[in-house]
Amino acid sequence: MLGLVAGLCAGYIVQAGRAPTPLPPLSQPVVAQAKGKAPAPLSAAQDRKARSDGDLRDMLLKRPAGASDAEYPAGHDGWLSMSEYAESFTRPAGAFRQLVSEEFRRAAVADWREGSLGVRIRLIQFRDERAVASQDALDSAEKWAGEESGHSTAVPGSGTGRVYTGGALDSGGHHRAEAFARRGSVLMELWLDSDEPIAAQKALDLAQRQWERM
Repeated sequence: MLGLVAGLCAGYIVQAGRAPTPLPPLSQPVVAQAKGKAPAPLSAAQDRKARSDGDLRDMLLKRPAGASDAEYPAGHDGWLSMSEYAESFTRPAGAFRQLVSEEFRRAAVADWREGSLGVRIRLIQFRDERAVASQDALDSAEKWAGEESGHSTAVPGSGTGRVYTGGALDSGGHHRAEAFARRGSVLMELWLDSDEPIAAQKALDLAQRQWERM
């Protein structure tokens, strides 16, 4: 045992007396600097994130000439609070809790009347940080609309966006049409109601123009 301890001590003394071994030099390949001008930054019109982070109301379709105010306008000055949006669901309290968990950010709204046709457009923005809530909201809206409508048509260029027409009349005996699509973190909702049947092409035209404006 003493021999083992003595051997360890001798080895430590020899090691301690040696000059420190220098570390190998750090080396990295030399990266040549790129030549030419840097690409120009995207304009606000091209940068989708810049658009969606700006005034959400600017992304709404403008009310057409000759249209009148909605009988019961939604929101205030084009904005819709989370509680006001939740009130549009069958179970507002549950919808409010769901919106909180889905990281609801804000909502913009526009509505008007063209003769007997009522138009309401809502843009709902989520933070989409912990989960892609905007896609989940789109899937849920289209699931319910698909079960209640008689016909659906894809919104060209929008991926999974669709227009739904031909469903049962609402409680007031009005015809309805709906459209849903998503761009980035913003969910588009289009709602039409009328005393007369709503042409699928009319609903599709509005939905496509709104999606393209986003």
